[in-house]
Order: sequence, then structure tokens, then C-alpha cells
Amino acid sequence: MSLDQPPAVRTQPELAEMAPLAPGGLRFAARVIDALVLLVLWLVATVATGMFGDVMRAQERGDGLMESAEALDPAKAVLAFGIVYLGYFLYEGALLAHNGQTLGKRAVGIRVAMLADGDLPGHRGWTRAAVYAFPGLLGGSPFGLFGQLFWVVNSLWFVRDHPYHQCLHDKAAKTVVVRA
Repeated sequence: MSLDQPPAVRTQPELAEMAPLAPGGLRFAARVIDALVLLVLWLVATVATGMFGDVMRAQERGDGLMESAEALDPAKAVLAFGIVYLGYFLYEGALLAHNGQTLGKRAVGIRVAMLADGDLPGHRGWTRAAVYAFPGLLGGSPFGLFGQLFWVVNSLWFVRDHPYHQCLHDKAAKTVVVRA
């Protein structure tokens, strides 16, 4: 089955009146677009905390990449991680609660829906966003690898999940991703 073909699970009663499940390729494309939002948040956070300036000054001195990284203030890095992931949580939670779509999902024509009835997720959009974004907060701590590993496992969970192709953040919020 190609990535742009929806999974064949139309026999489940919960999905009988719902739009077809979104194919994996569109879900991935939406996350790539939303990753650009994350990148912008990272740029803002590094400028706001002074990390960006520290790296630029190290580069101007001719320091290599490793020396530049070693010169970073750990407190600034933790603060930047906090700003980024809190910002991403607010971005994703607000948009999913409002209309079930982040900018990436809107761009590719998919949305988040409640598994039980296909409605907008409402407050469950915040649950979904929390499970997706908050493990990233560990990135600025000694447990950073755990947060990143969870993020990868969470994001790929839908590939093996049947019949609804849910990620862990979908399971926590009782949502599915469907065509808009």
C-alpha cells in the first residue's frame, strides 16, 4: 500500500459516518510543515535567551562547532527548550481545539477528529498537544535522550497501530486523523 492511500478500515462502526482516515504520507507532510513552525520558535527562543548571540560571537572568533557548543550557557539552553516546547504546545493545542487543524494539517487537507463521533477534538486537542510536545522539554535536561526517543516512537506508532492508525498522542486524547 502506498503512503498516499488511506488505510482500509471502513468496517469499524466508529468510523462509519466519519471521513476516511488520513494516509501516512499526508500525516508526515503535515508534520514537516509544522516542524518549520518549531524551527521558527527555536530561532525566536535562541534570540530571546541570548543563545543565538553567543553562538554568533563564538563563530566570529573562529571557534569550531564543538567549541561553540561548549561555550553555551546551560541555563540559556534549558530556557530556550522551555520556550520552544511551551510555544509549540500552545500552537498545536489552540489550533486543534479550535478547528482540528494545525497549519501543516490545513495545508495537506487533513484534520484531527474524535474517534467516537468524528467531531472536533475541543479540549482533547490540548491533551493531544501535551502528549506530543511536552516530552521535548526533557531535551534540555539529562533525560533529553528519553524525550527525543519518546517523540520518535510516538510519531511512528501509527504505522503499526490497527485499525485506527493512531499515534500515542491520539490514543491519549481518543482522536484519529482523517481527511478534511
